[in-house]
Amino acid sequence: MSWLSRLVNAVRRDRLDRDLDEEIRIHLATRTEELISKGMPAQEAQAHARRQFGNTLLLRGRDGVVVFDTGRHVTHVQRIIDAARAARLPVVAIVNSHWHLDHVSGNAVLRDAYPQAQVYASNAIAGAMRGFLADYREQLQAMLDKAPADSADAAGWREEIARIDGGAKLFPTIPVMASRPLTLAGRPVQLGLETNAVSGGDVWMLDRQTGVLAAGDLVTLPAPLLDTACADGWREALGRLDAVGFTTLVPGHGAPMDHAGFKRYRVAFDNLLTCAAGTATSDTCRAHWLRDAGALIAPDDAALADSLLDYYIGQVLRAPQARRLKYCHAGAPR
Repeated sequence: MSWLSRLVNAVRRDRLDRDLDEEIRIHLATRTEELISKGMPAQEAQAHARRQFGNTLLLRGRDGVVVFDTGRHVTHVQRIIDAARAARLPVVAIVNSHWHLDHVSGNAVLRDAYPQAQVYASNAIAGAMRGFLADYREQLQAMLDKAPADSADAAGWREEIARIDGGAKLFPTIPVMASRPLTLAGRPVQLGLETNAVSGGDVWMLDRQTGVLAAGDLVTLPAPLLDTACADGWREALGRLDAVGFTTLVPGHGAPMDHAGFKRYRVAFDNLLTCAAGTATSDTCRAHWLRDAGALIAPDDAALADSLLDYYIGQVLRAPQARRLKYCHAGAPR
């Protein structure tokens, strides 16, 4: 457990408040401009972009290292490789929680470094490549076309396009079609699949030896990220996750929590959706989220949580039905 904990803390997320490298700086500008184009105020968009770096969990097994989510940037994936080399073990399995680029972009580098590694993920990335990611690529290209020749951000936009265009290495080699137990690197794990929650194909992983559950973006702090979500389906997925026998949960973004903390998150999520579906003001719904989530939200993230929910309540949860249900599949809760 000590080895696992050390890697969770070491790879969890880059500390963006200091020593930003050029690659990360360019990504921040790209993501900020994308959010502004969708209607988020510039200050909130910049704050949100600075948190868009997903967590990674590493497990050491008899036969090698299991990587849950690979991040977006070279600096992130290099830390994964360094950890595996320090353990003198190969990466033998990659589990992707979902297709968002801050969780899968490191696949390409890891698969080049460890060609025998198998990738376990849902097939939802195929639809994303035709839909959300295709639209995102088009937006990036439009920004490139408008950018001046000396634009400091153009290189970063090209790199983001290259991530999308490298799609084959982001896809699973072993698709996760249903929840099931299996053994990875000699460790018994349980993989779960939710198809109507955050991304159309969200995979979670329970390590049976330690009781640690990697949830991906089924749990995110300081607020749920609803860009590609079916909100009511997500609520039901959290109920099923609550029934899993875990002791510690590693979210897609934010600090690990115990099962009691997750229950608090689930109540806060349920109350948020109920509030947004009613007649209360957005201010009230946001205040209730902060109250219900409580200590799960770091004090310096409270303002970000408020601004994120101001955006998501207006642009998603209270949007016209076509937008609100855009990412719900047939049979999803309405």
